[in-house]
Amino acid sequence: MNQNLAKLLAQLRGIWSQLGASQRLSVAAATFVLVAGLATLAFWSSHADYGLLYGGLADSEAAKVISALDDAKVPYKVGAGGGSILVPQDKVYTMRMQLAGRGIPQGEGVGFEIFDKPNFGISDFVQRANYVRAVQGELARTIGQINEVVSARVMIVLPENRLLLDKDKYPTASVFVRVRGNAQLQPQSINSIRFLVANSVEGLKPNHVSVVDNLGNVLSENADDDSMAGLTSTQLAARRNLEQYLARKAQDILEKALGPGQAIVRVSADINYDTQTHTEEKFDPEGQVIRTQTKNDEVTDSSTTTAGSSPVGISANTSTSTNAPPAAGTAPLNNSNNRKVTSTVAYEISKTTSSQMQSAGGIKRLTVAVTVAAEMEGVGADRKAVVRTPDQLNKLRGIVASAIGVDNTRGDAITLEELPFNDQFASDITHELDQQQQHEFWWNLVRNLTYPALGLVALVLLLRLFKRTPVHEIPIGIPVGRLMGAYRTNGNGNGNGNGHGHSPRPGDMTFEPQPGVVTVDVLNRLIKENPSNMTQAIRNWMNNGRTPES
Repeated sequence: MNQNLAKLLAQLRGIWSQLGASQRLSVAAATFVLVAGLATLAFWSSHADYGLLYGGLADSEAAKVISALDDAKVPYKVGAGGGSILVPQDKVYTMRMQLAGRGIPQGEGVGFEIFDKPNFGISDFVQRANYVRAVQGELARTIGQINEVVSARVMIVLPENRLLLDKDKYPTASVFVRVRGNAQLQPQSINSIRFLVANSVEGLKPNHVSVVDNLGNVLSENADDDSMAGLTSTQLAARRNLEQYLARKAQDILEKALGPGQAIVRVSADINYDTQTHTEEKFDPEGQVIRTQTKNDEVTDSSTTTAGSSPVGISANTSTSTNAPPAAGTAPLNNSNNRKVTSTVAYEISKTTSSQMQSAGGIKRLTVAVTVAAEMEGVGADRKAVVRTPDQLNKLRGIVASAIGVDNTRGDAITLEELPFNDQFASDITHELDQQQQHEFWWNLVRNLTYPALGLVALVLLLRLFKRTPVHEIPIGIPVGRLMGAYRTNGNGNGNGNGHGHSPRPGDMTFEPQPGVVTVDVLNRLIKENPSNMTQAIRNWMNNGRTPES
């Protein structure tokens, strides 16, 4: 085996010594390209595409994920900052499901999984503390799902349970959020956080939830709606929202007509926050209605007898009939009858009562300031402003008045002015962006064309080298004369001239030139048939150091 390898190396060295400079360069370049291509193919075939498994993880959660990947023997890469972990693309979803089954990652804090393990003999205080921790952890995880929020922490303070309630003690909560970059949370996001926390804790009001970001900004404060601070902040917020709403309406309609950035509208609203109740009563003396009517009819009867006329004795005391006629010899009786009739009528005068209540928030007066950009004509140095006519300005003023509902009876005022806007800064920025975009385009184009251009240049250089190199005749056959002149074949291809099938000795060889050249196929056949003779012939030819034709 070693001898054959040595012979092969010797033959390769012989072939290499016979090649010219350009041929050696071509062989070396082809070998380099072949090796580089094979290495690149092997590298890319063994290189797997990585996909994002989890991003934005805390250090503790990232450590848990990496430990789980090590246990599963899955290759991974850690992104910049350590917050992102990448795994092969074909294992992203599989590993997510496997890690989710193990509860990884579970986010910062402890959630309701704290109650998964049974704890016997635990006190009420510890149980209550665990419940508060679980609520805080679940709220922090939920708030962390908001797009602008990277992470959050929630602290809840609950008053102690007592038999007698104290109205001055109520639940409160504080929320710390870490936002992305230097951005600030929008008001709707802040309100959503406050209502989310308030509705998750019994007895907690949204006004008692404070939100603070990682930049030290207090995004919300604890203020009751009926307090002076609460009323002031609410009134200012309502006024600001109304002014922005009216300004946006007017500016949108102007930009539709003039173009984007061609108008600026600002509105100042004077709002009446007084609550008034008006009650009015009206009486109509002509409209009388009987309310009550009373009528009394009294009759009085009385009888009088003179003195001494009454009989004395039993008959006077035992009168059996009051209607009996008076006895003879007695004095007559005096009878009197009285009758009294009284009528009372009470009348009601017609009355009208009206009550009107005016709520707070009514607009007392609007002041609108509108600035429109002057029309420009020309390009470059010939660019100049064109003044609008008064009719055009009046039309724009009427559009703004109709859009925001200007009422002249309230004393509303609109100021509309036409001014040339300073757009030099915007023009410079636009010009720089255009140049940067052009530079990026040409850079990407040059970068993408560099490798094909280098390959084309290398190909052209090789072709020119081949054209400049003189053509050398490389023998592909061996002349028959000196090598095979002494052999008289018997027709069976064994090269034995005596017909006995034995190889002649080297001294018996006669080098008589014979016409013709042995081709590669014939040479292979001769080597197979007479390997010893052909080996000796080739060795003699190489030792002589000259071509077979010489």
